[in-house]
Amino acid sequence: MMVTICEVGPRDGLQNLPLTFPVEERIRLIAGLAAAGLRSIEAVSMVSPSRVPQMAGAEEVLAGLPELPGVHLSALVLNLRGAERALATRVQGLRFAVVASDTFCRRNQGMSSEDSVAEFARAAEAARGAGRDITAVVATAYGCPFEGEVPPDRVAGMVAALVAAGADRIVLADTIGVAVPGDIRRLHRHVAPTLQGRPWGVHLHNTRNTGYANLSAALELGATVVDASIGGLGGCPFAPRATGNIATEDVNYLMQREGIATGLDHDRLSALVEDLAGRVPDKITGQLSRAGWFGERAAS
Repeated sequence: MMVTICEVGPRDGLQNLPLTFPVEERIRLIAGLAAAGLRSIEAVSMVSPSRVPQMAGAEEVLAGLPELPGVHLSALVLNLRGAERALATRVQGLRFAVVASDTFCRRNQGMSSEDSVAEFARAAEAARGAGRDITAVVATAYGCPFEGEVPPDRVAGMVAALVAAGADRIVLADTIGVAVPGDIRRLHRHVAPTLQGRPWGVHLHNTRNTGYANLSAALELGATVVDASIGGLGGCPFAPRATGNIATEDVNYLMQREGIATGLDHDRLSALVEDLAGRVPDKITGQLSRAGWFGERAAS
């Protein structure tokens, strides 16, 4: 089973912190993640620094990175303008956030959910023209902080439209960490017929301590993309009480113990977590850095 761990720490992990990491530190973090074996890294977000100051200097971060052979760098974008910014850089792919609930979409992106799908279609056309891939990340797919439960058939309809517009893959996001495994299975039943063979994955938060159970459910259903953040850092500035992502080092442990190859180096990941803990000790939510590995590790 081939599963890609997409590291979102440099973007989702840093965007909600009470301090801003300078460009140089973000470059070192991304290079360190690549050295630890990550082959898919969401490196930056093309958003206004006035709204998310932690993500300022995206172009400088990308320009300052060394060559990273075999590493797929991507940028999160929310609209066509952000996509055009990203396509002017070295990134190989775009990760475009659409939102399943209107209220959250208007607060986060200043448009309706329907408008975000239309904007995705324009960005997908631009990405194809530039020879880059594009992933559709469906935010609030499992629940919205303002509207509550999101109907699965609404998400399925959105996924069908995204596939028709040219999405290379679909990632279903539990933006505020409300899902349980039954929700993962329920939504998959609705969405699976609309994927038309596209690979799919999950972006999970461990807000209510269900993130890793949800990951196991998604893997059993055939998810081939897993978003994770080093140290379990993360959270959306526009989602009340949203807390960290599932932690890359913990995901690595779970997958390797389940016999799923990751290619990640536990010791290098641990060193990165230790460095981050020196800056934001109260934000590290991963457990492996505290408990340590158990048993034999697969060769990285």
